[in-house]
Amino acid sequence: MSDSPIIHANQLGRWYGEVVGLSDLEVLFRPGITGLLGPNGAGKSTLMRLIVGELKPSRGSISVLGMRPFANRALYPRLGFAPQQDALYDDMSGVGFVRHLLRMGGFSSGESKRMATTAMERVGLADAMDRKCGQYSKGMRQRTRLAQAIAHNPDLLVLDEPLTGLDPVGRRQIIDLFAELAKDGKSLIVSSHVLHEVQSLTDTIVLLHRGRLLAQGDVGEIRGLLSSHPREVRIQARDPRRLGSLLLSWPHVKRVEVVDDSKPLDEFESTGSDEPNRIGELIVFTEDLNGFYGKLGGAVQETAPGMLSLASSDADLESVFDYLTQ
Repeated sequence: MSDSPIIHANQLGRWYGEVVGLSDLEVLFRPGITGLLGPNGAGKSTLMRLIVGELKPSRGSISVLGMRPFANRALYPRLGFAPQQDALYDDMSGVGFVRHLLRMGGFSSGESKRMATTAMERVGLADAMDRKCGQYSKGMRQRTRLAQAIAHNPDLLVLDEPLTGLDPVGRRQIIDLFAELAKDGKSLIVSSHVLHEVQSLTDTIVLLHRGRLLAQGDVGEIRGLLSSHPREVRIQARDPRRLGSLLLSWPHVKRVEVVDDSKPLDEFESTGSDEPNRIGELIVFTEDLNGFYGKLGGAVQETAPGMLSLASSDADLESVFDYLTQ
């Protein structure tokens, strides 16, 4: 698979009257699965509608698979779009709805029937495809929107909040389907405002915030850009204050907090008591994560705090997004 960009936005802007949807967006999307992330109102849906040609840029330009998408009928067969809006025909069966859209796309009656049936099977609706859409649950309706997006075997899938409304089993099935599509050489852009949803899909993310690009890359690269922000480490121990007192003396440790106390650890004076505290959790903020881990073993031996667990939010998308927006 070529690593050449499949989408290139150059100073891309789109606004609705005085409301700005996107502002001077510069971003590249490469083949594979990309998570398009950001809170509601960040501009994700606007960007997706620009990618599939539903909207015309207010300024700048966007290229998709080497073509300008707006009003470009040559590009549309290569795109699959599952919008967030629920626009099924309730008096049609699920497979009938997908077949109807395929017929509108120029496929024959026989082709559309075969393709629609295959698509409904792939999204897990083999036993329900002949039921009317009006009888479908929210999750089944979501699966049907996904079926119409993949039915014509497009090169690029643009999926707006595709996991919304699915139960845990359904999410797992659809995530597996996305991985299968990527393995077959398809590219996917999967939007979400729930950041952890994309972690099992891809490490490649684009973060939008207020219509602008906040960050782009894999999670580790983006987190590595945050050198001005201390990394957070959580340690559960039987005597967290004893360990925390030592950690505070390290130059790269900026702050230590005990979760169960109302004040940071450094606001408490040592009692000098050898009595261990009850089990608690330390939150340590360090500017040198590797150095911190390198010294932690010695600190544990020195203080014998009864350490029970150790975790870092370094690779957690929620933490990354919180840091960046702050």
